Amino acid sequence: MTQSSRDRTPADEALEPVVSPRDAETAERLLLNGRLTVEGRLVQASNATLYCAVEHEGRYAACVYKPVAGERPLWDFPDGTLAEREVAAYAVSRVMGWDIVPPTVHRDGPYGPGMVQLWVEPDPDIDLVALSRSEDEAIRRMAVFDAVINNADRKIGHLLPPGDGHVYGCDHGVSFSTDYKLRTVLWQWRGQRLTGDALRALGRVEEALRDGPLAQRLADLLTAEEVEATRRRVAMMLKHRIHPYPPEDWPAIPWPPL
Repeated sequence: MTQSSRDRTPADEALEPVVSPRDAETAERLLLNGRLTVEGRLVQASNATLYCAVEHEGRYAACVYKPVAGERPLWDFPDGTLAEREVAAYAVSRVMGWDIVPPTVHRDGPYGPGMVQLWVEPDPDIDLVALSRSEDEAIRRMAVFDAVINNADRKIGHLLPPGDGHVYGCDHGVSFSTDYKLRTVLWQWRGQRLTGDALRALGRVEEALRDGPLAQRLADLLTAEEVEATRRRVAMMLKHRIHPYPPEDWPAIPWPPL
């Protein structure tokens, strides 16, 4: 289901245009305070993932709502924590300055508390397989971001290129483990030197984890051990200045990769 395919009502026409993911502050206010209306379900998702409309004070947008109650238990992540990990990934994305994760909040909804994320419609003319294998700088940034959050599930279908040169990413619920679990389709830079852009972004995260609000934000969403593990990953990347290698005792690519 796409945002353009949802039924329109006369009331919709009186609302302001859909909020852009580039306008993070406005999007966050809308997602936090707006009225959520469930319009469908993404049936291919392993956890309950609901397509919703959100409306507040004359603004509206499409969004994804993942209630905690719909999370499937996992053997290697604590139950009921995936929504908070998604919000933590958004917080890191904001500090890095790359806005890889669309605006994401944690709030109550029709089926209880959960994660709500602004919907990004990918350009259907972009070949996601080719994009995932390319040397595109936006994809390289995502590879660095995934290493920071220790993303255990970067599939090709989690790439969201709207067609303006930017690439967003979604589905970061299985991230921030204290064990090295980086599992991704984006290994083309393994062992290569990090760019100056990446080093500056990592420096921003390191500083924010030491003296900035990111430390407290992650402390509210993750365990102390997971926050410390994030600090160590960032410090390690800044020390060695290379893209990480795949783990030796963990599948390097998610299955299915799409």
